[in-house]
Amino acid sequence: MNHTESCWNPNSTLQENTLALVFCQSETQTFDDLRKMSSLGLINFAVDRYHYLVDTISDPRVSSWPLMDSPIPTLAMVVTYLYVAVFFGPRLMANRKPFKLNNLLVIYNAAQVLFSATMLWEHLMSGWLLDYSYKCQPVDYSHNPTAMRMANLCWWYYISKLTEFVDTMFFVLRKKDNQISLLHLYHHSLTPIETWICVKFLAGGHGTFSNLINNIVHVIMYFYYMMSAMGPQYQKYLWWKKHLTTLQLAQFTLVFFHSLQVLVFDCSYPKLVAALLLVHSTIFFALFFDFYQQAYKRNQRPQANGKIEMNGKVEANGKHEMNGKPMLNGKHEMNGKPLLNGKHEMNGKLLMNGKSLMNGKPELNGNNNNYLNGNHEMNGRLTMNGKPVMNGMNGKYEMNGKYEMNGKYEMNGKMELNHNNNRELNHNKVD
Repeated sequence: MNHTESCWNPNSTLQENTLALVFCQSETQTFDDLRKMSSLGLINFAVDRYHYLVDTISDPRVSSWPLMDSPIPTLAMVVTYLYVAVFFGPRLMANRKPFKLNNLLVIYNAAQVLFSATMLWEHLMSGWLLDYSYKCQPVDYSHNPTAMRMANLCWWYYISKLTEFVDTMFFVLRKKDNQISLLHLYHHSLTPIETWICVKFLAGGHGTFSNLINNIVHVIMYFYYMMSAMGPQYQKYLWWKKHLTTLQLAQFTLVFFHSLQVLVFDCSYPKLVAALLLVHSTIFFALFFDFYQQAYKRNQRPQANGKIEMNGKVEANGKHEMNGKPMLNGKHEMNGKPLLNGKHEMNGKLLMNGKSLMNGKPELNGNNNNYLNGNHEMNGRLTMNGKPVMNGMNGKYEMNGKYEMNGKYEMNGKMELNHNNNRELNHNKVD
């Protein structure tokens, strides 16, 4: 048996040990020999293994398809994408106003909905509706129509991941740099590489289940983005935004357990690929869960000291509280009465110290007429022109318990001068 035969079973329906071939030993070349090789020898060895993988053990049905000859064009597109998204794009837009691209966004997202829906239908018709096993499904490398239909679909799925670079370009042009997160960049740069590998070596079979679920998610997701771009009048229909992330978390959970079956049941699907899908789904679940926590949980209603907080305001007994005072309909409330600017309000009138205020002045018995013409109340008594008045009678002032009229004091109904009651007007004439 020669070197290739020791590493590869040409009669297998699946090239199960594809990646392991990189490390297969020949009759004359062991790993000890490799350690003794020069740097140039190691490079030549790596190049030889690369060509062996790409040209010999890849799926021959796809070798002539666009972008399938070599991974270099895909890698170049990913590197260019990252450079534009992280460096060139933000610098280009630094001193420019953000573009308003609503109409273009509606068209783009509608196209993505249609594209994802078409691929979803093709995944079902190519095997997942009736023919494929959800327990474990090997790759069919034959040229029968159903197998070729699935292989062709895998290539279109790969192309769809390249078109999603446009998502990020829209963020750049609209100066939505905060949405170009690590999760976003990781997702959009990794998936084109993954899908290229799947088309090149595994165009069909168990791994395409994740493509099926992803198409379902993308139909819903791009429909949401399309409605969001249609204008503020549609915002009331978009209350379910956070459920998109929940749906994505469910997607990675399904893929995880679906891939786990390959490690349990033997169906000639590469266990190494299944293990990589497990790692892939776990990483994405962790990233999306962290995003969910940061985006939605922080705006929910944590409790502190028995009080619920919503949108940064404390809520007690169903009423908002700000600065330690309850709020009802945006107004402070104390003892069941609303507060405005720190003052009580009852029946539409402000209260201070338990008394109504109108135009900033106290009211007595709810009647503001007692305080017209500059009259108001101080310490429970009326005042006129800054002096207290007893019971508001006859316009007489009171000072130190005595009435005063026209600048003179009056005691017991009589005026007095210089506080001397012996000198009374209208009774004893003063010389």
